[in-house]
Amino acid sequence: MSAVARVESSSAPSVVPARLAIAAAAATLGLLSSLHVLSPELDPTWRMVSEYAYGRFGWVLSLMFLAWALASWALAVALRARVVTRRAQIGWAFLVLAGAGQAMASVFDVQHPLHSLAALIGIPSLPIAALLITGPMARERAALRWAAHSTWVSVVLLAVAFALLITTFVQAGGDVSAEPDTVTTLPQGVIAVVGLANRALVVAYCAWVAMIAWHVAPRAS
Repeated sequence: MSAVARVESSSAPSVVPARLAIAAAAATLGLLSSLHVLSPELDPTWRMVSEYAYGRFGWVLSLMFLAWALASWALAVALRARVVTRRAQIGWAFLVLAGAGQAMASVFDVQHPLHSLAALIGIPSLPIAALLITGPMARERAALRWAAHSTWVSVVLLAVAFALLITTFVQAGGDVSAEPDTVTTLPQGVIAVVGLANRALVVAYCAWVAMIAWHVAPRAS
């Protein structure tokens, strides 16, 4: 068997999971978009994505998180043959962990104690995976580097937006002890963009998954 044939036979199994990762990432964003229409009572500027569980369409949110997990895990399968360095192997493990956190969020909504654990696993794991996995590929396609960096930038923006929300909410006299589902409006002067930052994070994460999968798929066909 020639060297070309060996490469083709070893990479061909990556086609299906790579395309599945793209489809699942698109489904994640599609389901998230649908929630803005289905639950208009939840203001997307300051309501976190997970808070759609307070609405009547929590099952759509569960499907969104499940699709998100599927995207991460499908990409992990597609990348398995390319993971050869220690750096990439660590990144691959964090990608699998990110999928685990996303899958947990599909089962344990924001009203469940384990939802916080799901966030602690899923949110930081993907940027670590993106930075460790993307390096060698970015030499072939520079846009992948920007996609990888957008993941950790989105986490920083979310943290800043959350800090601004809490700080200005307290300064405006808001009741920080109130249950989130009982708060329908915010006091005057609150800087409330945390919901937008949260949605930007989902977009950045899905974009990286889709771009890496797109990069892998043609080379696997």
